[in-house]
Amino acid sequence: MDLDQLKQILRLVQDHGLSELEIEHEGLRLRVRRDGAGPGVTPSAALAGPSALYPLPPEAAASGVWPASGVLPTGVATPASDAADTELELAVVKSPIVGTFYRSPEPTAPAFVEVGSTVKKGQVLCIIEAMKLLNEIDSGYDGEVVNVYVENGQPVQYGERLFAIRTK
Repeated sequence: MDLDQLKQILRLVQDHGLSELEIEHEGLRLRVRRDGAGPGVTPSAALAGPSALYPLPPEAAASGVWPASGVLPTGVATPASDAADTELELAVVKSPIVGTFYRSPEPTAPAFVEVGSTVKKGQVLCIIEAMKLLNEIDSGYDGEVVNVYVENGQPVQYGERLFAIRTK
C-alpha cells in the first residue's frame, strides 16, 4: 500500500463522514478512526500476523492523533519479514448485539475480568442485556486483558469495542 492509496482511503473516510473503517490488503491491516472531537483521523495499522505498528510523528506523539492532512510521516516503519515469533498481537472483542453492558453477573458481584486478568478462550468476559435477556459474551482468545472500553451499565452498539486482549 503506497502513500497515494492511503490518501484516497483517508479522503473516503472524510468525504463520507465515516467514524471508523478497517481494511486488510496484502497482509497489512489498516484501521482508520475519526476522533469525535474534530476532523483528525487516527489510523492504526498492524500486520495480520505479528504486530508491527507505524510510529506517530513527533508532533502527534503528545496528542496521539495523526495530522488532519492524513499524510503519513516520512520514514514510516515497514513490516519486518523476519519478525520475531515472540511478538504478541492485540485482539479486540466487539459487541455482537445492541444492549446494556455489565461487567459482573450481579451488581454486588466482582467483575468477570479486570485489566491484567488472564483469560482463556470461551471464558465469560461480560454480560450484555438485550430485551430482558442476559447474553454472556465469551473470549475468543487466550491472553491478557489490556483494556476495557465500556463502563459498567452503559449501552453498547453492535460492533462496538468491549475489550482488548493481548493474545498468547
